[in-house]
Amino acid sequence: MKKAVVGILIVCLYCFPYVYNSMYQDFTYRSMLGYLLMLVATLLLSFLGKLFSHPIYLIIGNIFSVIISFYFISQMAWNEDWGGYFKPLTPNQLLIFASVLFLIPQVIAIRLAKKLKDKMLG
Repeated sequence: MKKAVVGILIVCLYCFPYVYNSMYQDFTYRSMLGYLLMLVATLLLSFLGKLFSHPIYLIIGNIFSVIISFYFISQMAWNEDWGGYFKPLTPNQLLIFASVLFLIPQVIAIRLAKKLKDKMLG
């Protein structure tokens, strides 16, 4: 029961559109701070998610985050500057690229959490 509650909380926290927020911060303020926030948040969520719940919640959360980011990115389609800002990629291509790229540190955090969990139990 406790693992399910923590897992649902992890999914809810993943529902924030991290990639869209990062792209929006980059586009609006020419700041990479949004990408750093996304890295820290997803690392923390994946580490805690593996430590205190089942990894399926991390997969579901990442999928929801991409879907919600895709929705918000599509809402920016009216802005011609938005479409050309991320050249040579389109905003949707950058969404996919960043989502896949940021899975790598999450996998590392999951492995670290697994080692820590095994060490605590064994």
